[in-house]
Amino acid sequence: MTDPDKAARLAALEAKIAAAKGADTPKPHTEEHYSQAQHAWRMVTELVAGLGIGFGIGYGLDALFGTMPLFLVIFILLGFAAGVKTMMRSAQEVQSKQMAKAAADDDKARSGKDEGA
Repeated sequence: MTDPDKAARLAALEAKIAAAKGADTPKPHTEEHYSQAQHAWRMVTELVAGLGIGFGIGYGLDALFGTMPLFLVIFILLGFAAGVKTMMRSAQEVQSKQMAKAAADDDKARSGKDEGA
């Protein structure tokens, strides 16, 4: 085998690899779908974590002081409030990212129209 044959085979192999990599890229709408699902699970986890921490603290204090349902109820409610507050903060963060992306897309579209005119 000569060097030009090796170079041609190598170039053909690189072209096949590049084509295969291009075919494996996911579609943009599926990435958006998974992104929204991840945000939803994050918010659910934050709420459950708040409730769990509130339950643990309340149960621990009730066991320590011997007042079984009092601190349990209070700290579960406080944990729920903290979880909802954290969920709202996460939702606001997602909304601000989406608004920034929409504004950037709008600016890009406007600059494309200005160049075309």
